[in-house]
Amino acid sequence: MAAGNILVVDDDKNLLELLRIRLESAEYDVATAEGMRDALAAVRIHAPDLAIVDLKLGDGDGITLMQEVHSLIPEIPILILTAHGSIENAVEAMKKGAYSYLTKPFDPQDLLFQVEKALENRRLASEIVRLKGLLAERYDFANIVARSGKMQGVLEIVSRIANTESTVYIHGESGTGKELIAKAIHLASERKNKPFVAINCAALPEALLESQLFGHEKGAFTGAVKSTRGLFTQAHEGTIFLDEIGDMPLGIQAKLLRVLQEREFYPLGSEKSVAVDVRVIVATQKDLAEQVRQGLFREDLFYRIHVIPIHLPPLRDRKEDILPLVEHFLKKFAQQMKKEVKGLTPMALQKLMLHEWPGNVRELENAVEYAVAMTQQEHITEEFILQTKPPEKTESLKPFKEAKDAFEEKYLRNLLEICQGNVSQAAKMAGKYRADFYELLKKHSLNLADFKKTG
Repeated sequence: MAAGNILVVDDDKNLLELLRIRLESAEYDVATAEGMRDALAAVRIHAPDLAIVDLKLGDGDGITLMQEVHSLIPEIPILILTAHGSIENAVEAMKKGAYSYLTKPFDPQDLLFQVEKALENRRLASEIVRLKGLLAERYDFANIVARSGKMQGVLEIVSRIANTESTVYIHGESGTGKELIAKAIHLASERKNKPFVAINCAALPEALLESQLFGHEKGAFTGAVKSTRGLFTQAHEGTIFLDEIGDMPLGIQAKLLRVLQEREFYPLGSEKSVAVDVRVIVATQKDLAEQVRQGLFREDLFYRIHVIPIHLPPLRDRKEDILPLVEHFLKKFAQQMKKEVKGLTPMALQKLMLHEWPGNVRELENAVEYAVAMTQQEHITEEFILQTKPPEKTESLKPFKEAKDAFEEKYLRNLLEICQGNVSQAAKMAGKYRADFYELLKKHSLNLADFKKTG
């Protein structure tokens, strides 16, 4: 099976042939074209996974061709071929959507490395799209927003490890969506048609938690009037999600360790072991390494569950996700409450952007639900934003100018993070002319490049 379908476009027949030979020797299927017209025809016929395009063509230029190809296949990565003297043009092509560039004469190993890297990037991007489509189809999971690089990274990990059997360890603050990611892993795995069973280990006393997890025989304890299957048995061939595992009592930790090691356990009051085939995903907001040092968590269990760690970033570290999350929740609650709510005013959005979100996505969802419930207008105003949050600690008063400048800089930084350095969007949200906005950036020595998304 070919490693991928590649289209190579160059008006130099010798170079075209050399590229074809190099790529076919690496087991790629290769189609070639000497100009724009032939290249676009090849795109329609072959639907390549990757295109390598010379920057200068006899009947056009590589950037124009790249844009035409992207109009047909938006997700296709394109490598630009360029001479050493035209590297600036190649960099400009990357700004307009090229994946990367190669300088002529190219190193064969560098060519294959760039091709492999670009194809892997496309496979991951396609898997993320597939994953989100699957989640949206099976559940209301559109709120797995991954505009930020950090959340893109999380979904990349999910796509890579979903079909493994390894135990997954999800760490994140309350409200970051740990169960959401656990379900994403399950639904992207080969176990997706089997049960997904979840339990919060902090919500039950020890005796009841043990019974819930492992089941019990009739008469095993007072009130056990019939035998009951535990969650591990219910999750057989599927996935079990143990939320807040840091709160699991030490006695049950020992029994869990046996399940992870032997894939079998004894229900309460039973002398017969039960074998299970389950994928285990755990989650916690605690520092389990510190819990181990304090003797509150078993060290052997920690290393048994800490196989594939996934860290969910807090919302304050992924503020570019706030606006799409707000749009999602706004649509959701407007439909539920049968209200014609179209959006938020600029001042209401500013209030959301400046908040630190200690409750993360769950707090944001609650804030939007409250605002939709309270508003009687098409656009929610700032008076209905974050009215339920506790009063913040007051700081010592600063001189007015110093306080104003500090607020102004923080506001600009938050705005640019959300807009990813897009001046037009940021100026519009701030209600400023572009020229005035540039003056504010200059005043606070803010560099747009620091806020632009990379990678």
